Formats: sequence, structure tokens, C-alpha cells
Amino acid sequence: MDERERAEKIIALLEAEYPFDKGTVLHWRTPLELLVATILSAQTTDEQINKLTPALFKRYRTASDYANAEREELELYIRSSGFYHRKAELIQAACRQIVDEFGGEVPRTMNELLKLKGVARKTANIVLGNAYGVVEGIAVDTHVMRLSQRLRWSEETDRDKIERDLLALIQRDKWYEVNYLLIAHGRKICEAKKPECTNCIVNELCPSAFTFKHNKK
Repeated sequence: MDERERAEKIIALLEAEYPFDKGTVLHWRTPLELLVATILSAQTTDEQINKLTPALFKRYRTASDYANAEREELELYIRSSGFYHRKAELIQAACRQIVDEFGGEVPRTMNELLKLKGVARKTANIVLGNAYGVVEGIAVDTHVMRLSQRLRWSEETDRDKIERDLLALIQRDKWYEVNYLLIAHGRKICEAKKPECTNCIVNELCPSAFTFKHNKK
């Protein structure tokens, strides 16, 4: 079979294993909350972000609230996310842009979102797909990056280049869900250090299966 057929079979198996009924596990109610939560989720877990955002979202409700917040107070709310100095800086810079350039509303297009401080394609794809139902690409997080390389869907290490390879390989109507299928599989089976190849439903289609030292007898 060719690479597209192999990708289709893998996705079909993942769909059967992980019924897809929603998108991001980050908790949010508005596009702004989703944008802030996604920025905060860098280099930490979604679960950790979901613990801190209830208090954060109660204190700051609009882009103006974030833009005009006292930096030290904002940092206290997001401290447990890690790298909180930088994240507070990015959130406030993005929210100032939202206020000044977009009338206080989170942009609805990829090009406009990418103008915001701290927003790359991964974040933009998550916001567009979940908040607005707009699918322009595939969000490439650490799970998607790892599994794309192990499945030999991409040999790149740059996220944008990996996304480019995935877009060329995967049918457009699967772009939105494939991110979450790979995340689910990455968390449950195909972990970074100890992938459970024996229990993997796609091991017969995966070039990397059973190549890891811990899997060898």
C-alpha cells in the first residue's frame, strides 16, 4: 500500500479505539479563555492548566482585563503553569493587540491569529478549530510530533514542516480530529520513553514498532 493508504488505515484504527466526540481537553467557555489556556499549556500538562484557570478566568474576563492587569498579580494566578514570567508577558502582549487591532475580539483567521504575540500555528489551529469550527491545518504538539515521526509520516523536527507533511498526507476531513487521536494514543500507549508496542493497535502498520530497547527481549 502507498503512504496515504497506510495513513488512512492507521487513522481508522485510532478512530475505533478512541471515539472522537470533542476537541481539546482544556477547559474554556470563550475564544479568549481558550487562547489564554493554550498559551499557558506550553511545556506543561493540560490537567495542570485546568487546575489554575477557574480562578484566573474569574479574575480576568476580557482582553482589556489581561492587558491592564498588574503583572505581578497575573503571575501569581499562573505561577503553577511554569515559565510564568514569560507566559504573563505573552498573554498581556497578545491581549493588547486584541484590544488595539481587533476590537477586543480574538481573531477568526489564521493570518490574524499569527500576528498575536506568542501565537504560532499550533495555538492558532487549536483556537480556530475549537472556538470557531475553522480547520486550516493540524495542530502539532509534542504528541503529534513524536507519533508523526515514529509512524514515518514526517522526518522533520520543525513543527511547521511536520504540519506541512501531514497536510499533504492526510485527508482534509480528518485534519481536526487527527490531532486528538494522536494525543490520545500518545498518552495511553505511545509514550515518549516507554511506548507499549505490544499493546498498540497500529503496530503492524508502524515502522518503529518494537524497535525500542525496552521492547526487545
